[in-house]
This record gives sequence, structure tokens and C-alpha cells, in this order.
Amino acid sequence: MAGEPITIYHNPRCSNSRGALAILEESGQRFRVVEYVKTPLDANMLRALMDMLESPPHEMVRAKEPGYRERGLSKDSSPEELVSAMAAEPQLMQRPIVVQGDRAVIARPPEMLRAWLRG
Repeated sequence: MAGEPITIYHNPRCSNSRGALAILEESGQRFRVVEYVKTPLDANMLRALMDMLESPPHEMVRAKEPGYRERGLSKDSSPEELVSAMAAEPQLMQRPIVVQGDRAVIARPPEMLRAWLRG
């Protein structure tokens, strides 16, 4: 895993995402930035991220976004319903998500990223 490039799914309007980006910059590791609102992820990539995360699928969704309620999502929504919603409305995806190899973490708060990078 070490040496593999890192990808951060980033929203520059989010302070947590900016904080995670700063941690990556200071780490000295290679990484690429994907502004997922400008370059939305397709359903297959969203499913892959969901599988990599060590958290329940619902954790990948921003429940406070207007589209969450408008789409009738809840903690009982299926992973496929969540993927479909995030593919249609990228801003519903939790941020930032950082990926390296087959590992991923939702870096909220950004300090979680430090431990994840060591692990």
C-alpha cells in the first residue's frame, strides 16, 4: 500500500475537506485531487468506495443536504438507493473521502486522516 498514490474526493467549499487536503500536502505523499461536484463519480465508482469504507453505507451520505430529504432517503435506505442518489446529486456524498489502494476513509474530522495514513 505504501507508495501507492492517494486520491482525495474533495470539495473546496468544505472546511473539513480543506483540512484533509492540508494534511495530505504536509505528509509529502503523492496524491491527486478529484473535485467530485465538478467531476461526479458514476454509480460503479460510488459502489467501489462504499465497499472500501469500514463504515455503514449510510455514513457515506450527507443527511443534512436538502436532496437527502427530497429523495426520501433515511437510515433504512438500501446501499443501491444511496448510490443512485449520490450519482444524481454529487453534493450528497460525504466529504472528504480519501482512498489509497483498496482502503478508504471519510476524513471527518480531518485529523482521522493522520491515523489512517499511518495504518
